[in-house]
Amino acid sequence: MNYHQYYPIDVVNGPGTRCSLFVSGCVHECRGCYNKSTWKLDSGIPFTREMEDRIIDDLNDTRVKRQGLSLSGGDPLHPQNVPAILQLVQRVRTECVDKDIWVWTGYQLSELTPLQNQVVALINVLVDGKFVQDLKDPSLIWRGSSNQVIHKLR
Repeated sequence: MNYHQYYPIDVVNGPGTRCSLFVSGCVHECRGCYNKSTWKLDSGIPFTREMEDRIIDDLNDTRVKRQGLSLSGGDPLHPQNVPAILQLVQRVRTECVDKDIWVWTGYQLSELTPLQNQVVALINVLVDGKFVQDLKDPSLIWRGSSNQVIHKLR
């Protein structure tokens, strides 16, 4: 898996102060997407064990009270991203037990594969659905278009 950006302190992508990772790879290629640079799987920087360790360390850093981890992109649930994302969310669940995990995906909850559902079983919130330019609504919080659904899972 590759990623484009990591923010160790983010107050925009989910509630509270968070760590946010924007991964590479998206099959949806939504018209009007604000993050087109993340569509190609081979773009960005390789996601390494060192980067994973940094995220865990940042989530556990008591100098900054972080509520959790946000995963966006690209698409964290792109089939080629799922193994690395699954490993990351498993570590967060084990090593950062008081943190929540939010995931944004262009897939709908009802169309996820068994492997994608393994990730979803470990997260707190899934924001699903493709961004639809004609349904864009700047007044919405944590989603870009009115067709997208915020699923509170835990």
